[in-house]
Formats: sequence, C-alpha cells, structure tokens
Amino acid sequence: MKRLLVGALAGFAATVPMSLVMLKLHNELPHHEQYPLPPHEITENLTAQLGIRDEIARDEETKLATLLHFAFGTTAGALYATTQARLPLPPLANGISYGLALWAANYLGLIPAVGLLSPATEHPPRRTALMLFAHMVWGASAGAIVSALGRKC
Repeated sequence: MKRLLVGALAGFAATVPMSLVMLKLHNELPHHEQYPLPPHEITENLTAQLGIRDEIARDEETKLATLLHFAFGTTAGALYATTQARLPLPPLANGISYGLALWAANYLGLIPAVGLLSPATEHPPRRTALMLFAHMVWGASAGAIVSALGRKC
C-alpha cells in the first residue's frame, strides 16, 4: 500500500514539470501546430462523446482537462511504483522507459482505439516530439521521486 501511495504522489508531482514543458514547447511550435495540447483535445473529444460538450463552459473544460491530466499522471505513478523494483535500470532510466512506454501505449494504442485522439503518427512530428519529451520528463521525475521516497518507506 505504501508503494501505491508513494507512486501516486510521485505521479502527481511529476505531472507538474511535464505540464510546464508541454506549455513551453507548445508556445514554440509554429502557429499552425499550436492547436490544443492532447490533454485538452482528449477532454474536448470525451465531453463530445458523452454528449455534454455544449453544456460545459470553455474555462470549465480547461479545468477538467487539467484535473484529468493530473489524475492520469497520479494513476500512472501508482502503477509505476508497483513495477519499478522489477525494472533492470537505474531509477531515472526506469522512469524514462516507463514514461515512453506509457506514451506509446496511450498515443499509439488506447486513446486512438477509443476515439479520443488520432494516433501520434497522424500529428506533426514536432508535436509528437514535444509529447515524447514531456513523457520523458514525467518519467524521469517520477523515477527520481519514487526512488527517493521509496528508500524512506
């Protein structure tokens, strides 16, 4: 149980630098590639699928996207903490590997499969690189936090 809590805390905390990197790099994209980042785009598509998109104000949808992004990061961190001890690399490399695997499973598999976002292969390469790097930042952060807190549990 402690591992899950440590992982959840790490996943939540790791979502902060990930989000900052996403926003910074998004602002540096060419204007035509600055359409909403995946957390917001996924939320827009989810609310549309649920038939509630027109009932949610734009600022509320942004808050929901942020909430869902942090909830996903928290959950992913909890799952990471339960598996990281079995991974063969040092904590940062384990975290980065997990972050990249998370990206691949979701942006090439699950999210397109449920119709919430087109696959990463259909997005501009710079946007795909942005999201890959952001997941590496999340993974490195989560790996470092789980390692540091795990020693204290």
